Amino acid sequence: QEKFDMSTYPVENIRNFSIIAHVDHGKSTLADRLLEITGTIAKTDRNKQVLDKLQVERERGITVKAQSASLFYGHEGVNYLLNLIDTPGHVDFSYEVSRSLSACQGVILVVDANEGIQAQTVANFYLAFEAQLAIIPVINKIDLKNADPERVEKQIEKLFDIPVEECVRISAKQGTNVEKVLQKVIEKIPPPHCNTADPLKALVFDSTFDHYRGVIANIALFGGEVQKGHKIVSAHTKKRYEVNEVGILTPNEQPTHKLYAGQVGYLIAGMKEVTEAQIGDTLFLYKQPVEPLPGFKSAKPMVFAGMYPVDQTEYNNLKSALERLTLNDSSVTVHRDSSLALGAGWRLGFLGLLHMEVFNQRLEQEYNMSVILTAPTVPYKAILSSAKLIKVCGVSEHLLIEEALSSLASYYPTCTCKHYRRSVNSNQLYLQSDCRAVQKDMLYIDEHRVMLKYLFPLNEIVVDFYDALKSLSSGYASFDYEDAGYQAADLIKMDILLNGNPVEELATIIHNDKAYATGKFLCERLKDAIPRQLFEIAIQAAIGKKIIARETLKAYRKNVVAKCYGGDITRRMKLLKRQAEGKKLMRKIGNVEVPRDAFIRVLKRQTDK
Repeated sequence: QEKFDMSTYPVENIRNFSIIAHVDHGKSTLADRLLEITGTIAKTDRNKQVLDKLQVERERGITVKAQSASLFYGHEGVNYLLNLIDTPGHVDFSYEVSRSLSACQGVILVVDANEGIQAQTVANFYLAFEAQLAIIPVINKIDLKNADPERVEKQIEKLFDIPVEECVRISAKQGTNVEKVLQKVIEKIPPPHCNTADPLKALVFDSTFDHYRGVIANIALFGGEVQKGHKIVSAHTKKRYEVNEVGILTPNEQPTHKLYAGQVGYLIAGMKEVTEAQIGDTLFLYKQPVEPLPGFKSAKPMVFAGMYPVDQTEYNNLKSALERLTLNDSSVTVHRDSSLALGAGWRLGFLGLLHMEVFNQRLEQEYNMSVILTAPTVPYKAILSSAKLIKVCGVSEHLLIEEALSSLASYYPTCTCKHYRRSVNSNQLYLQSDCRAVQKDMLYIDEHRVMLKYLFPLNEIVVDFYDALKSLSSGYASFDYEDAGYQAADLIKMDILLNGNPVEELATIIHNDKAYATGKFLCERLKDAIPRQLFEIAIQAAIGKKIIARETLKAYRKNVVAKCYGGDITRRMKLLKRQAEGKKLMRKIGNVEVPRDAFIRVLKRQTDK
């Protein structure tokens, strides 16, 4: 391939920016038009979500992975290098957005002219605002019949304090006024603050794994230059590598002779192990050490789920696939775990339920791995009251992830949630109260849109709250949440008993108010999952010694009175009594072994709920 000469683009002619917005406000469509206008890709009707390269993104129609591309654009006789990063819009992928902003000096904030400001519009604005980036507000979809750009401009001015005159009205689908966005990027966004004469300092803000070339690191240069043959050192691992290839993404990999300060590109340096490429790492030249960049604050998982191979012989293959996928998605936390029922596996932490579903789908599509995923749970905190327990644990405060509660005081995680909706009806307010939410604030953005702020227990919203909210509001309401610490709650440990014997794998932590409904539901699912035996099985949900729900699995029973034709009834009663005594004895000595597939059916997430 012909290599580009990047030395023709000095620092003052470089602009690094991201496109941020709520889900489905037109980020990827705008990115497609920018790529076409700058000649980066050919202009055809097939250009739809060009930067969304993953199969899961194509199928779901959403961006889940931030993608970068370098654009070349001439303005007023000067050639500029524009490094664009297209980011996800869903709250579950906000870590991708915060990472992308570290390589930028400005953002394009896209708002739908029909929907107006929604939850992630606000969340992403504050991410950019706190990073002190230049913000260009863009109102998209002005070609729609119900578009109301004047109303959206007023919302932007009221919430974000950005003057109406600074808003750019566009239609990304039709290409209307998109050229003006590029001109605004050059005028409003400052060039990077760095110098080519300084020693090399490169931030690794993303990475992928290639079976043949090893780790491909996406880097932003904050000083110096790098080229093939340079000896570089990782500040995290202290290992030394030789650079094999550097280049830019257009959006496909395009090798270059060198990369200079202020530019964004990729680097391949023979990193063969996934553990060597730490996102947030700083790379520098051998014998020219620099002060490492601050890197990224690690993502805080909100939802936990167990992941196990369907067949234990696939354990090592799944381990390798998890390592490579978590290299590309560093917001997932992985801890080894084991279960008597499901074997060896992992406890994974995700930023949300969609994040968990997408991760599972990528495992299947990209690595051909079939896994068992248990129902999602959230972490709890227990304050130990017994001196003996404190001595055993070594601490008075203990973090629980579906473990036994052994204390008087227990705490559940909370989150602050914001809803943006056109109107509020009684069903939506009932949904909040049913989920034990506490209203904190209510702000009318304009006559059509209201923002409600609630304090929720996290376990009430991780499974299907978002779906229920969308259903009750006919799709108009949007939703965003953030961590709000822990609060004391009336939590209890609920056991599942089979003929009086507790099944440890099915023990769960639940709020006292919802114990009966959950216990009944688990008992019903177990009744359908466990095969019938020659003796009766009592399936019970218990809190301590109190039984709160029960289902009975009837025994297989031979018709012992079939041979009795008439005669005295005492003969029938004698045979039935002898059978009942035999069943009673069998129940005493018989063990109920729950088969593995029964555990899977009970613990696995229900797709229909």
